[in-house]
Amino acid sequence: MIKNLKYLLTLSFLVSLFSFNANAQVKKGDLVDGISAVVGNEIILESEVLEQQNYAQQQGAAQTNKCEFMDGILSNKLLIYKAKKDTLIQDRSAAIREQAADKYSQIVSQFPSEKAMLDAYKFRTSYEMKNAIEKMDIDNYYGQQKYALVTEKVNITPNEVTDFYNAYKYQLPQVKDEIVLSKIAMYPKLTEAHKDEIINKLKKIKQDILAGDSFDNKARIYSEDPGSAANGGLYTNINRGKMVKIFEATALNLQEGEISEPVESEFGFHIIQLVKKSGKQYDARHILLKAEPNAEEIATAKAEMEKIKEDIKSGKLTFKEAAFKYSDDKNTKFNAGVMPGEDGSDRLEKANLNATVAYQIAGLNKGDLTDVFVFEEPNQKKAVTIMKVNEVIPMHALDLATDFERIKGFALNKKKGEVLEKWVKEQLPDTFISINNRYKDCNFKEDWSKSAIIK
Repeated sequence: MIKNLKYLLTLSFLVSLFSFNANAQVKKGDLVDGISAVVGNEIILESEVLEQQNYAQQQGAAQTNKCEFMDGILSNKLLIYKAKKDTLIQDRSAAIREQAADKYSQIVSQFPSEKAMLDAYKFRTSYEMKNAIEKMDIDNYYGQQKYALVTEKVNITPNEVTDFYNAYKYQLPQVKDEIVLSKIAMYPKLTEAHKDEIINKLKKIKQDILAGDSFDNKARIYSEDPGSAANGGLYTNINRGKMVKIFEATALNLQEGEISEPVESEFGFHIIQLVKKSGKQYDARHILLKAEPNAEEIATAKAEMEKIKEDIKSGKLTFKEAAFKYSDDKNTKFNAGVMPGEDGSDRLEKANLNATVAYQIAGLNKGDLTDVFVFEEPNQKKAVTIMKVNEVIPMHALDLATDFERIKGFALNKKKGEVLEKWVKEQLPDTFISINNRYKDCNFKEDWSKSAIIK
């Protein structure tokens, strides 16, 4: 069975947030949570095994044997345990803990209230959930760092890729319908009158705060920042260099408690209050009003994009030249507008396309341009967009002639997996591993009994 890096390493770390509190998922009559194994001083809970098993089932995994998941979790816990003792790996635990508060605030912002969020994720308190976030992120960091060190010298030759393909081609997944797209995305420009309207609203909010209203309450009511609005606009323990330049420069030029005049960033318009400054960190509140274009501004941008489209069709500009000259999408404008796929290639799986994009490209062939349309970018900004179809790749079995890089990735991950297995075997004699007796009948891939004390 071929396991890629993503499955091998991250399954036990990156289960959905619902798995933070696995006891909520255990059904009546099931084993109540308890310690299933210990690797060094790393504990594996029964709930962790059950949640990964449930998650794999939800994702359509063919194999969901609990023993297999325990086998994988033991390997990952061994990576984490050894990573924390490895002096070559930087200890970032403190920094990760500081980031947990920001991540928690972002999650809260997606719910009507903090209580609603805690109820949805089955946590009793915010402290409990923040601890869960911290632990997951710390384990993820150490596991990935150690894995990278263990496998850093692994490489693969073209002949090895060919040999791998010949041996496993009937087990490799089939490539689903894919497409290669380029885009030009233009953010509609706000008129000066519209900007003044937003700025004057922020000035009025600032006046109300200076007159005695709470910044915290005003932020909860008016701020359009999903990462901080529910927390009264507050960001804590901000490391210098983390925020956009205009935000940081404004905040650090204030006295503690002082509120800035409205400033414009790529996210919209803000008023900012410096709460506390200490060394290389600071706390700040802000109220963000997004620069949402109105119908007139969108229509102006559409007319400009229609002209660009005509210039491309007439040959006055290539799509690459137009993307570089006009696109506001920094991730694609310097790459001829080509949209990157999840695996780092330029191929996008059709089934995973945004519904708006899927509608626009329906029925188009190689070389065709879409209509001009409005699309909400991942940064939640509305963009007037056109796209070009560069390639249409029908569903097919992986083939060396057309999918060499993808096959190479599978082959490399398999080789890395073999190196990891060898490393695990080498660590067993020097590592305390205790596995609960309920797993005594498991036929583990690794011979954990070489160091395990079965209870």
